[in-house]
Amino acid sequence: MSKGWLWLAVGAVVVGAWAARGGDSPEAAAPEKVAAPRATTSVKTPVPKPSATPSATPSPADWFADYDPAHFAVPVRKFAGRAEISPQLLMAILYNEDYKPHDPQLERSWQHFKPDAAFGIANMHRAAFDETKRRHRLAGRSWEELPDNPELAVEAAAWHLHDLAARLPSRRAGKFSKDELLALGYNTGSGNMRAFAAGAKPGSQAQSYLDRLNENWDKAGKAVTS
Repeated sequence: MSKGWLWLAVGAVVVGAWAARGGDSPEAAAPEKVAAPRATTSVKTPVPKPSATPSATPSPADWFADYDPAHFAVPVRKFAGRAEISPQLLMAILYNEDYKPHDPQLERSWQHFKPDAAFGIANMHRAAFDETKRRHRLAGRSWEELPDNPELAVEAAAWHLHDLAARLPSRRAGKFSKDELLALGYNTGSGNMRAFAAGAKPGSQAQSYLDRLNENWDKAGKAVTS
């Protein structure tokens, strides 16, 4: 399936849906996130089976042909370990963020309509990436690389979750687990995360994000342990 055909056939639908949705990603101002329609086609390009010793990430041509966050289990485990966060949490967030096509050309085309839209398989805004870059070993890397570099997207998301964990209060009054709070922080920002930790009730779309995380939890666990 050529990327040019995808933009002609699907671009108008995706652009219209994203425009209505308004966009959302780490450090969003409010817990509002609506899933956009996925690109579909009757012909699916097969993804080469992994070798006995898989590489860190598939090539963009392979991962977009049949996108599945499980393709990135190796970098998820690696960077979650370095950032001292749960690999299952990181993988579940990638599943939460796969609601839109992650084709690099399509993401960049969307930037012409919404310059502050998120980039990459972890759907990070520039501000969240740049803050993470300043704190960790991402010198010389750029937010503009994320659509073409899923491994960098995973690394940045892992360190962003690490930083959110450092902002959690030591004493929490709410009903949410640490991983649930980190997922809410990834979706709505650290300020909202701390409010939820103190007992505030999430809005409907933040709750929807959390519900999807819980739905994806077992699948994410299998992906990072297989």
